[in-house]
Amino acid sequence: MARSRSQVSSVSSLLTLLALAAWIVPAKALYLYMEGNSQKCFFEDLPSDTMVVGHYNMEHWDHNVRAYVADPNIQAYISVEETFDNDHRIVSQRSAAKGRFTFSAADSGEHRICLSPIGAQATAGAIFGGMSAGSVRLTIDMAIGATSQIESNDKGKLQDLQQKVRDLNARLQDIRREQVFQRVSSDMVSHRKPLVCKLGSGKF
Repeated sequence: MARSRSQVSSVSSLLTLLALAAWIVPAKALYLYMEGNSQKCFFEDLPSDTMVVGHYNMEHWDHNVRAYVADPNIQAYISVEETFDNDHRIVSQRSAAKGRFTFSAADSGEHRICLSPIGAQATAGAIFGGMSAGSVRLTIDMAIGATSQIESNDKGKLQDLQQKVRDLNARLQDIRREQVFQRVSSDMVSHRKPLVCKLGSGKF
């Protein structure tokens, strides 16, 4: 009887942890089709001190391969504005067509997140259900409120980098020791050389 209660207790604890994890780290993936250099915006109501991390990828329709592909001529412009504070802009970022943006909501309220391609040609894209989609496909994946997870991922990466630096420093110390050993050996050989020369000539 005691064993079954402990099993039920551990199962309910596990379910509670999973529910908390799902609530803490909501991820939202969006797939949008855009025409040329048009802008797409969406709104998020965020509590204060909430970190948002977004990963995005913009691909251009290639008629030759009949697919959306990476285009080095396209860049992305990302802006985030606090609509509750007279559209105060907190992010204005121009970068590659594939990348990441982060920001923290300083105050609670609605935030407008906008992305637009720069340098995209306004051509017809893929045809879905008889309708033409835009020439640019935007894939965006956001983690909202995942501060602890983001920090733990960053800590893991930092720990890996720290370990690599320690390994490189240890290797550098080994190389320096080897250089000192070679220098001392070379000095010892150069000090013995006159003695060998004198022995060879028979003079002491």
